Parts: sequence; structure tokens; C-alpha cells
Amino acid sequence: MRHFLSTLDYSRAEIEALLAAARAFKAGPHAQTLAGKSIALVFFNPSLRTRTSFELGMHQLGGKAIVLEPGKGAWPIEFDDGVVMDGEPEEHVREVARVLSRYVDAIAVRAFPKFQRWEVDREDRVIQSFARHATVPVINMETITHPCQELALALTLQEKLGDLAGKKMCLTWTYHPKPLNTAVANSALIIAAKLGMDVTLLCPSPEYVLDRRYMDAAAEYTRAAGSTLTVTHDIEQGYRGADIVYAKSWGALPYFGRWDEEKPIREASRRFMVDAAKMAMTPNALFSHCLPVRRNVKVTDEVLDSPRAIHIDEAENRLHVQKAVMDALLRGAL
Repeated sequence: MRHFLSTLDYSRAEIEALLAAARAFKAGPHAQTLAGKSIALVFFNPSLRTRTSFELGMHQLGGKAIVLEPGKGAWPIEFDDGVVMDGEPEEHVREVARVLSRYVDAIAVRAFPKFQRWEVDREDRVIQSFARHATVPVINMETITHPCQELALALTLQEKLGDLAGKKMCLTWTYHPKPLNTAVANSALIIAAKLGMDVTLLCPSPEYVLDRRYMDAAAEYTRAAGSTLTVTHDIEQGYRGADIVYAKSWGALPYFGRWDEEKPIREASRRFMVDAAKMAMTPNALFSHCLPVRRNVKVTDEVLDSPRAIHIDEAENRLHVQKAVMDALLRGAL
């Protein structure tokens, strides 16, 4: 039995096989490959695309999805071991994961970091606890990485650009009034590097470079593929030659949990918003974003509404890649 927690755990060949399966699901009629199967979707954080695409995807495959929201329609959950449970949580993940495993064929979890201490959050305790105690496959619906989002991005780029080897991605930080999760940035970096793209990470200052775990993995992938990984704080250098501009805001890890100290850097970096002038620095690059996106904060209307914007295609492809992941895991094909 395998879990789908991070694409770091999967080879390039396995990722390409999932993408091929997703293309087949997208092209053909709904195949009832998971008739009689079920999945529990455990949401600790809000969702629009993730919940809709997982629920609908399982339905189209002939199965059933059960949505649970701990602390709302389900009991709050404790994750610390050996703790005296005299606080808010009513049950422990040890029981939750094992009981759900008796009911359903897979468990999917969405749990953002607590944004207090990165050295704690980077351990990804919530989903790792589910994976440790469950006896069915566990799927990551976004924690400190977002592997389903990165598959959707990869599928969309292959549809638009063909073979991605040697194509350039500008992964650019953008302004946002709040410091956000690094998950999508981590995942975009990893999948682009794994598939042989030349990747440029564009961010305001060294404080915004991503966790070494993902930077080192991306460097290894690009070396193996004969491609490049570049970090720059110069906007023109980041955009120059890009085939795809992928935008995301994220918080600076050295200031994790101390956002007031980061705020001056963030506020001084509003110029990183994606606009037509920056896109004009590229050879007619595509643009995408994982969504949700704040218009005229992260990216201008002009860019989002242009024919080169592919964020809606990427959002649609969440449905197809998640069907591929669920189908492969539940049929034991991974």
C-alpha cells in the first residue's frame, strides 16, 4: 500500500504515468473503475476546487466521497502522543485514522500549517499522523505541499507546450496582504524541475527562498535532466525567456510566525505584482495561478483575462489528475 503525500516519493516515470492516466480520463467517457469504493475527505481548512473536484471525481468513477470537517461537523482531533486529553479535542488521530480505515478505501487530508514555527510545521504532522495510523491509502489535498495541484499544472503545461524538457518556468513571488503557505510554490518548483524544465525562482529577497528540502530536490532533478535552477531577485532576469509565468505569494520562512517583522519587506515588494509590462518581457509566455487569486493585487485583470492565461484550464485539470491518483491508489496500480 502506498500513500500520495508528496511527489518527492514518486519517480518521474510514475508521475508521467499518472499524467497519461489523467489525459485518458479527460478524453473518454466516465469510467466506473471505482464502483463500490469510497473515500473520506478530511478538511481542516476551506476549499472550493479541491472539495468539488475530489467529490465529483469519485462520483464519476462510480464511488462515494464523505466530507468531514473536524471541529465543525466532526469531532476535533488530537495529534500529540502521550497527551492528557483534557482540552478541546475529543478524540485522537490514532482512533480516527483506524476507524475511518474500517469504513472507507482511502482518506484524503487538507491541513495547512499553523504558521507559528516552521521547524514544527515542516514535519507535516497532521497528514503524516494519518498516514502512520491508517490502513488505507492517504492522499494529500494540501499541507506544506500540494501534489494534486502540481499534477494539474504539469498536465496543463504539457497540453499547451508539449514536451516540457528545456522549457523555462518563471516561478514568481507576488504581493499579498497576508503571508501565505509555501505549499504551491514548493510543489510548482518540484514538478517543473522533475519534468526537465529550466526553473527560475523570482522573489524579492533571500528571505523568500523556499525550504532547503525543496530547493535541494529541485537542484537534483534539474541536474539529472540537464536543465537549470536559478534564483533571482531581479524581475527582468526572472521573466526573460520564460515560456510560463507561474505566480504565487508566500511567506518568508525566517519570519515564520513573526509576520509583523516581515511586513515591511512585503509592503516594499508590491512591484512584483504580475502585469502586462512584465509579461511583455517574455516571448509571449503563458500565465497561470493555482487559485484563489486576488485580482489587481497578485495579478492584473489584463493578464488574467488575456488569451495567454491558462489558470482556468489548470483548475479543470484538478478533476482529471485527482481521478488518476484515486484510481491508481485504490486499484493498487501505484
